Amino acid sequence: MNRIDINLRIAISGKSGCGNTTVSRLVAESLGLRFINFTFRNLAEERGISLENILSLAVEDDSWDREVDNRQVKLAREGDGCVLGSRLAIWMLREADLKVYLKAKPLTRARRILNREGGDLEAVAVFTEERDRQDRERYIRIYHIDNDDYQFADLIIDTDELDPQAITSRIVEKVRRNPR
Repeated sequence: MNRIDINLRIAISGKSGCGNTTVSRLVAESLGLRFINFTFRNLAEERGISLENILSLAVEDDSWDREVDNRQVKLAREGDGCVLGSRLAIWMLREADLKVYLKAKPLTRARRILNREGGDLEAVAVFTEERDRQDRERYIRIYHIDNDDYQFADLIIDTDELDPQAITSRIVEKVRRNPR
């Protein structure tokens, strides 16, 4: 088994419900790297407000996005290597050694979110579709990033039929085949 460079930086992105957080954590554990995933959800918890409230505020105030994005990139650049999992990781951490994009159909994503957070499938699907639309509009406005344009990623994985361990295995295998 090849040893990996402890300064290796991996960026993993995808929309909500694609497995970003779970897979990023598993990849970090498998490779002995730091796991970084600072999101609107974390910021909402820090501030004691709901995720929905943060998302509403972010529609009108770009400082919320900038705070989340700046904090996660700063964390990724500190210290040894890491796995950064976020919606914009592959765009924001330009120096990442491996950029991975996870994708899944909207219904698959809604079901996963439902399993994680509960609720009603139709309501979760509608909320997720609206969040995707708002996220995309903000990313284009703030950063000129179209998160539907990810073809530059080093590895694109369709996660519809894969569990988190299978996705993790593909990423770890790519790293071990092509260490820095």
